[in-house]
Amino acid sequence: MTRLVAESLVKGYVNRRRAVPVLERVSLAVDEGEVLGVLGPSGCGKSTLLRVLAGLEPPDAGRVTLGGAPVRAGQPELALVTQQPHLLPWRTVRGNVEFGGLFTVRDRRELARRTAKVLAQVGLEEVADWRPASLSGGMAQRVALARALVRRPQVLLMDEPFSALDVTTRRALGAEVRRLAREDGVAVVLVTHDVEEALLLADRVVVLSPRPARVVLERCNDEPASLREAILAALGSGSSAPVGAVAGSGW
Repeated sequence: MTRLVAESLVKGYVNRRRAVPVLERVSLAVDEGEVLGVLGPSGCGKSTLLRVLAGLEPPDAGRVTLGGAPVRAGQPELALVTQQPHLLPWRTVRGNVEFGGLFTVRDRRELARRTAKVLAQVGLEEVADWRPASLSGGMAQRVALARALVRRPQVLLMDEPFSALDVTTRRALGAEVRRLAREDGVAVVLVTHDVEEALLLADRVVVLSPRPARVVLERCNDEPASLREAILAALGSGSSAPVGAVAGSGW
């Protein structure tokens, strides 16, 4: 079943009285239990696309629907994980995760049960009472993921969440994302600059052009070797190709 649909999205900004187009008729869809990888050159509009998909910014044209209804900011069916964890420093790990469900889970005992479950899923039970200042970067990013998962979203939007993490942590969290999609039916949109990460985690890949972004490639990940070549060709041989996309990415 298709969960999230974006139809002909157009988005731009005004900078110093000059119109800056960012998205140019971008369309995509992600199904229940699917991981959709989104790649593109730096600055092409990938993060803007995620904010529009999350309902945090309205498109200038086009629409985004979840289950056929327009998306809206803050709806519990959608969760966004960014590159930075943005944890509340005065709350413990447990408290930060619980905060993710405070406005969607009314029963406190149910929230505590969900929090304990997701902390176990991401391997943070032993540090549940620590505060963010005591966490490594990888631990903090796990907290951010757990904070999103405690809401039990139908769609998980991820903006290069593993880019600053070590190889072991990247692999562990990537495996958890795959498990969520396959076992819990979560639809995942994973924005990444790393071709190898997309090939490892995504069921289907979309490549965006330089700004204003448009879809220049959309393919299922059924033949990773040929898909790698197609992705690199779509990204181009110039500065738009991601550094470390073929080797040294840690995947």
